[in-house]
Amino acid sequence: MKNYIIALLLLCSIFGYGQKKLSKLLKQENTESIPYITVDSLANHANSYVLLDSREKQEYETSHIKNALFVGYDNFNLDHITKQLPDKNADIVVYCSLGIRSEDIAEHLKKVGYTNVMNLYGGIFEWKNHDLPVYNQAEKETDSVHTFSKSWSKWLQKGIKVYD
Repeated sequence: MKNYIIALLLLCSIFGYGQKKLSKLLKQENTESIPYITVDSLANHANSYVLLDSREKQEYETSHIKNALFVGYDNFNLDHITKQLPDKNADIVVYCSLGIRSEDIAEHLKKVGYTNVMNLYGGIFEWKNHDLPVYNQAEKETDSVHTFSKSWSKWLQKGIKVYD
């Protein structure tokens, strides 16, 4: 019984610490000008949102959340998006790997009048860490997730880490 309690405490501290580190990273990198939506909240109502993937094409093609539109980051084209999404009151969730690049893209949308834009807390990494499905460019479910780089891959706890 004692070993069980020690193991449980160790697991709780590891997972709690990881979440605190993610929270600290997002506070350090983001201004929080865009409200977050949690993975659980999005998963329960995913069909109610327009999902925008703000990662690079190779990342999106490796895996993305079902029905997400690729918008990119380095070559993000605001005019193209406003033509695709004329309803400025649409409920939009922008995501990237962890929620850093997506805040930048969401801010662009907010500046041109989109009113209901949210940032996925923890991005696609947290989505996969919660055992939620991701899809490749053939729209087949996959366990692979592009982690952007080896150093960023530490944030992905589940799935197959892919990076260049």
